[in-house]
Amino acid sequence: MGSVQRAMRLLESVAEHEHGAPAKQLARETGLALPTAYHLLRTLVHEGYLRRDKGLFFLGEAAERLSSSGAEQKRRSTVVEALAHWRDLIGVPVYYAQYRNGEIEVLCVSESPGNPAVEEWADFRETGHAHAIGQCLLAQLDDEARRDHLDRYPVQSITPYTVRDGHSLLRRLERTARMEPVTERQEYALGTVCAAIPITLGNAAATMAISLPAHQADRLLVATQQLQEEIGRLMGTLAISISI
Repeated sequence: MGSVQRAMRLLESVAEHEHGAPAKQLARETGLALPTAYHLLRTLVHEGYLRRDKGLFFLGEAAERLSSSGAEQKRRSTVVEALAHWRDLIGVPVYYAQYRNGEIEVLCVSESPGNPAVEEWADFRETGHAHAIGQCLLAQLDDEARRDHLDRYPVQSITPYTVRDGHSLLRRLERTARMEPVTERQEYALGTVCAAIPITLGNAAATMAISLPAHQADRLLVATQQLQEEIGRLMGTLAISISI
């Protein structure tokens, strides 16, 4: 355990020196005997956590991968915490999704026993025409990307309320303003109404969404407006985090 602690102190010391540092300086900063510092530094270089160049030590690829992974986990944690806060504040399950590499990806869902999420009884990726998340993401794409998606995942009626054909869907999407929330009522799942709010992420298509039981449909508009306001308050903080 002592060797691990000493190695971690050396890593932390190296990380503070953007332009590298020699072994003697690192030993002095960490309070280690020079032979001990040399031994640990050689081991860290061998394992890829450090690299040595002209007598100076720098963070290696292995340490950078750890840093990148930790930053990604922190960004994801920020999103998870935000969704959980909104779930409890508004009293609805909250979803976060992106359109990536030609696919609809639901990246995070925050639900509770009292506010369960919609059951994915039909693959969300294949039924984007039917649910608010998919419609909101497709509305943010250009015409070519929309048609490409619908060529791969043709419109099909999965409930009596689902849009009937691709032409009708395209007309609906064309009438949807880029930053306008999208709502659907029992088009994906009977007994459920949903709304999705478009999120600006540069050129990427993203959305935050909510769902409610159909008997609470009168809450949908108010809950959507409340979520929009909450997103607006935190958008600066979330701008980087939601790019997970």
